[in-house]
Amino acid sequence: MEDAIFVGGGGEDYGTKQGLKLEYANRHGLVAGATGTGKTVTLQILAEGFSKAGVPVFLSDVKGDLSGLADAGSAEFKLHEAFMDRAGKIGFDDYRYESFPVTFWDLFGEQGHPIRTTVAEMGPLLLSRLMELTEAQEGILNIAFRLADEEGLPLLDLKDLQALLVWVGENKDDLSLRYGNVSVSSIGAIQRRLLVLENQGGAKLFGEPALELSDIIRTDTDGRGRINILASDKLMGSPRLYATFLLWLLSELFEELPEVGDPDKPRLVFFFDEAHLLFDGAPKALVDKVEQVARLIRSKGVGIYFVTQNPDDIPEDILGQLGNRVQHALRAFTARDRRALRLAAETYRENPRFSTETAIREVGVGEAVTSFLMKKGIPGVVERTLIRPPSSRLGPIEPSLRKTVINASPVAGKYEALKDRRSAYEMLKDRAEKAAAEAEAAEAREEEMETAAREYSAGRRYSGTRVTRSTSRSTRRGDSFGEAMGKMVMKELTGTTGRKIVRGILGGLFRGR
Repeated sequence: MEDAIFVGGGGEDYGTKQGLKLEYANRHGLVAGATGTGKTVTLQILAEGFSKAGVPVFLSDVKGDLSGLADAGSAEFKLHEAFMDRAGKIGFDDYRYESFPVTFWDLFGEQGHPIRTTVAEMGPLLLSRLMELTEAQEGILNIAFRLADEEGLPLLDLKDLQALLVWVGENKDDLSLRYGNVSVSSIGAIQRRLLVLENQGGAKLFGEPALELSDIIRTDTDGRGRINILASDKLMGSPRLYATFLLWLLSELFEELPEVGDPDKPRLVFFFDEAHLLFDGAPKALVDKVEQVARLIRSKGVGIYFVTQNPDDIPEDILGQLGNRVQHALRAFTARDRRALRLAAETYRENPRFSTETAIREVGVGEAVTSFLMKKGIPGVVERTLIRPPSSRLGPIEPSLRKTVINASPVAGKYEALKDRRSAYEMLKDRAEKAAAEAEAAEAREEEMETAAREYSAGRRYSGTRVTRSTSRSTRRGDSFGEAMGKMVMKELTGTTGRKIVRGILGGLFRGR
């Protein structure tokens, strides 16, 4: 199909070609269906189609099956004959096996290039979502980020944030006057959440070198778009980390890419698999942010495709923006399932040849109910479509081949070595050490001073002419009070508690340096 991605055959005998027009591919889309109905294969053939059209793709490989995009299919594969029969049935005349340019990524750095961001780039809203913080705890996190900006403290990794929170706790009295109550218990709760995140492997997400967006928007020497595959089988053990990372990446694309209007084809297509994880328990502020990104990011040339089991998993305001749809079979075992099925059917433009609701329930594996945007962005009539077979390997590749692909990647060696430059942790540590050294030096000088010099420096030494009785008595009373206070303070300062007080005072004086 010219200027479109061939998806499959529809019509009476599946002979009518169904395709996704590239000029409307940035109007977003939905791939839905119950487990085992063919969503992964649909995702695979869409990625192939975009790559051949010169459009880079970013997708997550939840089960490990999509790594097969890096290798060509084979005539020795057990489904070879079935694939050839299907290609002939739907009119896929130029069907052939081929591999595609793939870049493997992995937050843990095990099955692909490490992919990182910094704590500052993640921001307090997404971090609060990631750690499931309360409103009060999120407020303290916002204070910490504000102070990092004001004090010039780069937040790159988790230890930077942990050190900054300690500093906030030590200065809570002053900060409470500026920003409202800063509770030590709330700071402690955030620190515990950070420890849990660290134990789940989240520390590997934060640090440098951070991901450069240009590295996921690449084409190969033949002009094909590179397919970026995020290894997510292990990552799915921390579903909130998975969803937050992908949302961060979307936000970065939205904020960094320039406006391009309505291009002839997308600049990048982003597939969000297991999309329900993004919205489960999400606060309204976060859902509003996703809606904003979905509504505006298409003008940046980015198409978002949500992949989930049920369209009901997607909030209605976002679902209404998804113009291109591939709906695999839905199971209706409960009353709620039947309502969801009915609502899903009502969102399609009716086809007089069949009932959409019945078709969604009856389509088999590898078949789907499809609707793609047509001329002027009008939704097409719903069709029962037989999805075309993939050209790349169906299923995962061997670890040895994955390693070969990783070593041959255009970003090989760029992100592997972790860099730990001077940031908030080191700066705050230096401040504390300097303040402690200043305090100890002051203590040493004070101890070496003779009693007379110490009294003189404290302003307690008396000299002058005699005065009247009343004035003299008044002065002596003042001196007695001053001497008593001075002795008490000096006694305290020469002890352990006194040394801590001096350090605290000097630490306050030097905290802005």
